[in-house]
Amino acid sequence: MTLHPIDLTIIAIYIGVTLLIGFWISSRASKGLRSYFLGGNRLPWYALGLSNASGMFDVAGTMWLVSILFIYGLKSVWIPWLWPVFNQIFLMVFMSIWMRRSGAMTGAEWITFRFGDGPAARLSHLIIVLFALIMVLAYMAYGFLGIGKLVAQFVPFSLAELLSLHVFLPEQLQSASLTGDLLVQREAAMAALNEKAYGAFIVFLTALYVIKGGMYSVVFTEVLQFMVMTIASIGIAVIAIMHVSPEALQAAIPDGWTNPFFGWELGLDWSDLLPSANEKIAHEGYSLFTIFFMLVLLKGIFTSLAGPAPNYDMQRILSARTPIEAAKMSAVVSLVLNVPRYLLIAGLTVLALVYFSPELRSLGPDADYEAILPFALREFVPVGLLGLTLAGLLAAFMSSFAAPLNAAPAYVVNDIYRKYIRPDASEKTYLRISYLVSAIFVVIGTLFGIFLTSIDNFVNWITAGLYGGYTAANVVKWYWWRMNGYGYFWGMLTGIAFALLIGMPQVDINPLQAFPFFFLACLVAVIAGSLLTKPTEMETLETFYIRTRPWGFWKPVRDSLAAKGTPVEENKDFARDMINVTVGIIWQTALICVPIFLVIRDWPKFLIALIIAIATSVFLKIYWYDNMRDYPEGYTPQETTS
Repeated sequence: MTLHPIDLTIIAIYIGVTLLIGFWISSRASKGLRSYFLGGNRLPWYALGLSNASGMFDVAGTMWLVSILFIYGLKSVWIPWLWPVFNQIFLMVFMSIWMRRSGAMTGAEWITFRFGDGPAARLSHLIIVLFALIMVLAYMAYGFLGIGKLVAQFVPFSLAELLSLHVFLPEQLQSASLTGDLLVQREAAMAALNEKAYGAFIVFLTALYVIKGGMYSVVFTEVLQFMVMTIASIGIAVIAIMHVSPEALQAAIPDGWTNPFFGWELGLDWSDLLPSANEKIAHEGYSLFTIFFMLVLLKGIFTSLAGPAPNYDMQRILSARTPIEAAKMSAVVSLVLNVPRYLLIAGLTVLALVYFSPELRSLGPDADYEAILPFALREFVPVGLLGLTLAGLLAAFMSSFAAPLNAAPAYVVNDIYRKYIRPDASEKTYLRISYLVSAIFVVIGTLFGIFLTSIDNFVNWITAGLYGGYTAANVVKWYWWRMNGYGYFWGMLTGIAFALLIGMPQVDINPLQAFPFFFLACLVAVIAGSLLTKPTEMETLETFYIRTRPWGFWKPVRDSLAAKGTPVEENKDFARDMINVTVGIIWQTALICVPIFLVIRDWPKFLIALIIAIATSVFLKIYWYDNMRDYPEGYTPQETTS
């Protein structure tokens, strides 16, 4: 499809404005590392929240969410618990406050705050840096995965042909004068190369403003990007409502599609409508949906109790001005992300169900459900709005790519170069090295993305494999005083090894099903590594506990403080926090269901979801929001390092 000049103009203007903002505000980021990585802790919570939401509004993720809503209907609202999406509720209720009280710049610096600076602490520090860098590369490759496929559908010329990328094809496919089956193979191979070429080009544009402007640039441009994406989402939802009647939708979906609840089995049968959808459900292992639900809930709770992984979430939390603002930032993410995003997802899905199903049915087992999003845009979005929507999706990619790209140099420069190599270098030296590190990670992340083929498989590996390996050590560190740096190191090393093992193409293991087993293996490594070595120095534990004040098993630390004449109050908020988390998860799920029921015009379910969202909002205002405190009793803000 050739884009209309109006659409191309809108996209070009958007890219130009984004780059101008990035370079215009880059002078603020050049004041030092804290300004570059955390915006000097001066960015307002609502801007950080919009930025964080924008970073999650990614192209590959949106393609995946459209495909699972298409196949699983309203039951798909539980599948993103794989990440888990409800970790934002744990962050909102208590975890963001605990994390921000540290005053650290990165997750690895927080590890020093928890375990001290001895040999054990340095091992734990280095292992979290290693994990963080693996995570950064994974997210960059994941973000790269969808953008090339999307852009190549709409740009009128082949970048692969322009760059003569046919030289990378097998020798028998390099000639442009082929016929028959070889010609078909060559065109398919060149189309794949074209998608990768456009992906690399967009990556380059994104890297320009992120490397130059740091966190200031990321946040300010992501706020703009989120506004563009919200306008586009509303437009798509309106088009879907206008083009698809409830009767037409009902004829295109199996029984149970509009019901978010389920029994022992999934309860959806596509046999008469789209047999390949049944095959996809069986392949993904979701037929026995109750078992899947129990696994994602178990993994999700432990992953959420572990706190934020060292990625864009943690950087936004550490960037907040105060602990309470960090919690507000996490809360606003669920509110502002889910409603517009699911207007877009539901709109695209409804259009595809009615108009794209025949084409998918004709493809048989080769049906590509990740092509739903480009199809719906190409066929139904009018001139002008298409340009704005593509600009918004481009913005979504730039956001999801920019966030980890900003995090990578924070770990390399602050946590390795400054800590172990040149602790006395100038701020300008650190910034110059940050630019270099970012550029290197752009290249490596792009190379990883080039070799990826399936969003589904990679999502499963990130959520269950990589996060699964992170979970055990990071749960225990918050709640058990006796865990030390050695326990953390061995737990994380075991987790990373398992994650990389199950991510190998030769290993056919479902990461989600394997999670309980390697979680237990990591837990054994944590406990053994801690109990077989000396505990962390009591002074370090006392400093951590006085400032952070988590609930859990901290009695020996409180006893030590009392013996020194500085008794502290035990955190007795566990029950209230867990009730707020439960209500918060219901609130978040209702916010996802409301826009879907609106687009499909299921008014009884829409009203029920809306009432639940309002009632849970009132509950959280009284029992969560009104009870937040920046710092625990006995500790004042002036004493923090932030």
